[in-house]
Amino acid sequence: MIGRPRSPRSSGGSTPVRRTLLGALAGVAALLATGVTAAPAGAAPDPGVLSPAAQERALSFWTAQRMREATPLDVLTVDPSDVRRAAPRKGRTAVVPPSAPASAVGPLAFPHGGGPWAGGGAVTRTAGRVFFTYQGRTASCSGNAVTSANKSTVLTAGHCVKMQGAWHTNWVFVPGYRDGQRPYGTWTAAKLLSTPQWTAGEDINYDIGAAVVAPLDGTRLTDAVGGQGVAFNTGYSKPMYSFGFPAAAPYDGEKFIYCSGTTFRDFLLSGDHGLTCNMTGGSSGGPWFTQFDEATGTGLQSSVNSFKYNFLPNAMYGPYFGADAQNLYQSAQSS
Repeated sequence: MIGRPRSPRSSGGSTPVRRTLLGALAGVAALLATGVTAAPAGAAPDPGVLSPAAQERALSFWTAQRMREATPLDVLTVDPSDVRRAAPRKGRTAVVPPSAPASAVGPLAFPHGGGPWAGGGAVTRTAGRVFFTYQGRTASCSGNAVTSANKSTVLTAGHCVKMQGAWHTNWVFVPGYRDGQRPYGTWTAAKLLSTPQWTAGEDINYDIGAAVVAPLDGTRLTDAVGGQGVAFNTGYSKPMYSFGFPAAAPYDGEKFIYCSGTTFRDFLLSGDHGLTCNMTGGSSGGPWFTQFDEATGTGLQSSVNSFKYNFLPNAMYGPYFGADAQNLYQSAQSS
């Protein structure tokens, strides 16, 4: 179980975030959205469900100017005295293959501690920026479209869908975002989800979120951009690639950034993956891939950007995709 982190420090001028029930997470947002479900008469509505009216408001709310002015969630930093060790629940290895069409990509450097992704490929369509309203301000994270039964599932960080006890509002996903352009449109969340552990107590080991997005002009998300694969319970110390849209200095949120290398298991306080990576606030929720093919830009999503320790600024951590992450994915894709 993760305890309370220290108040995060501001990154690149972004607004500081103060949290009370937050596990050790870094400011990369993750969200879990699922499709709208009807509530029985007289029952309280599911707080993660967004009505069609709310979806319309979100779509009109996010003008190009508001997207440019959105501030990233600070990368939250953690001190060892603030947390207690807890290991995520494991299960059998499970793999969902990608459904994104492949395209040629030139080889890039491996390992890489952080820089623009110049290879192209499917990942430039499936990954994108996430925008939402948090505590009265506009904010940004990252996310990724994955293969799913409903063809509408986006994976992100838990703190990108819910934080300090409240679900974010005006939540949208912009796949393929680059330099202010929205080549595949703006997709509004119909439902946001997270793991039970994040929803109830913001446990950093389970900082995983999902969103089920509504169709755009009658087309479902992965029919438009494709979907990456997903993998659960694949173990540690794997060659992995991490992607995101960091928006705190030295980045500005306009470029697609990646890190790569062989991961290590957090030897301090969590059961998370670790990777040498200099991404900053706004990259939260961006995908981590195992079996990533630079030649096609496809892989198996196995984590998300989540947190950093305050004494290890160049190491990013992402939650282990175990049994609870798999349950979340199943809930999202069946919505």
